[in-house]
Amino acid sequence: MLDFEKSIEDIKNKIKSLEETQHKNDVDLSDEIDLLEAALQHEKEKVYLNLKPWDRVQIARLQERPTTLDYISYIFDDFIEFHGDRNFRDDPAIVGGIAYLNNQPVTVIGHQRGKDTKDNIYRNFGMAHPEGYRKALRLMKQAEKFNRPIFTFIDTKGAYPGKSAEERGQSESIAKNLVEMASINVPIISIVIGEGGSGGALGLGVSNRLLMLENSTYSVISPEGAAGILWKDSSLAKIAAETMKITAYDLQELNIADKVVKEPLGGAHHDIEMLAKQIKKEFVAQLKDFTHMEPIDIKEDRFNKFRNIGTFVE
Repeated sequence: MLDFEKSIEDIKNKIKSLEETQHKNDVDLSDEIDLLEAALQHEKEKVYLNLKPWDRVQIARLQERPTTLDYISYIFDDFIEFHGDRNFRDDPAIVGGIAYLNNQPVTVIGHQRGKDTKDNIYRNFGMAHPEGYRKALRLMKQAEKFNRPIFTFIDTKGAYPGKSAEERGQSESIAKNLVEMASINVPIISIVIGEGGSGGALGLGVSNRLLMLENSTYSVISPEGAAGILWKDSSLAKIAAETMKITAYDLQELNIADKVVKEPLGGAHHDIEMLAKQIKKEFVAQLKDFTHMEPIDIKEDRFNKFRNIGTFVE
């Protein structure tokens, strides 16, 4: 339970208490329960339809939030995962492979967080090493060779900043992805499903279209990091989140995100199947824009997307 959900939890507890009393004492409390159920729905709408940026940051970080592999299983058919960068090792923090989207062969790549402590350690909490980005690039070049559209799922606090990663060329691997993705001849469609942090996110985010889930974030630094730099106090992260413009709706307004995909009330973890259907619908719709485009036009479309970021009228 998050701080802003306390009022919702209070009503749920009252409903649970009445249901237990009804069952134990064999009395009819259905009218009272119905009233509380209506109040619960009203409170959910009141809370979840008026979320602050820091509230969305907290939802984006929830452990139970669906991951890349969760969405792949609902959206794509016959997914085959590929491993390794053909240079050092496989990085479990990034997953990728080939699949079908409505019978069309596609390449799918994404950051992968763990589902529990053991899995998070294995996945390095979704923070990729350089070999993860090199694996992603290998799959992108393969997709280009066989003319397969590319879909990327962004969900990371950032690239792993450890000594071992730096020794193996972390910055170079991300920089190379940025350069190569800019000139890939097939369409790239990205979606931010949780946190999109810094260059670690951008290493999979140079795309023709950027979608964002309603409660996802995308920024150059975390609110805590920004507060630590600006005010020397990471506890002011809530204020930083307000000023950084890191939510999906803020980024759509700034022409960075192309589409915001609405989530179920309370977040993606409340109904992943429904949300996955919505994401699939958006993927299919976005892909149609490139059906008859030549490679040079696909690249030009991608260049124009980034050139138009930050434009303003005085």
